[in-house]
Amino acid sequence: MKVFLDGFLPRILPANTPFVLIPHEGKSDLETSLPRKLKAWRDPAAKFVVVRDQDSADCLDVKARLQALCTGTGRQGILIRIACRELEAWYLADLAAVDSAYGTHLAKQQEKKKFRQPDQLGSPSRELASLVPAFRKIDGARRLGPLLDVENQRSTSFGHFVQGVRRLAGSGAEA
Repeated sequence: MKVFLDGFLPRILPANTPFVLIPHEGKSDLETSLPRKLKAWRDPAAKFVVVRDQDSADCLDVKARLQALCTGTGRQGILIRIACRELEAWYLADLAAVDSAYGTHLAKQQEKKKFRQPDQLGSPSRELASLVPAFRKIDGARRLGPLLDVENQRSTSFGHFVQGVRRLAGSGAEA
């Protein structure tokens, strides 16, 4: 996720908006360290975006659990977004970007049912690997962060992420 966001966030944030990405070693690390990191952050005006994969969990439960962890930290301006099911669903929502990144010819498949709503796929990473044998998660994140269409609405969770970040950053878009 961090590698993807390195290439993607500058495209949706207002020009010259500084940001810091803090990677975590999995979901347990995120949930264990999140309250402590929020409390310890020295800039009182800082805003935070917490994003993680849904995986096989219930999306609403995951979001509620993360919100509960943020409660009591004394922080305002915390946006929590869940990539349904995995970050790779966001890539499958933009097969033209996948084509650009990997030299494939998949964009014509975008209107197939499973690619019209990729958040519904059980394992987007497995689906993407079957379509693009050269796909590897970190390399794919590096390639696709600068390429995904920021206005793409095929992945509902991607659309909510983009709108939420824009709203939090004050660039005028509503979530």
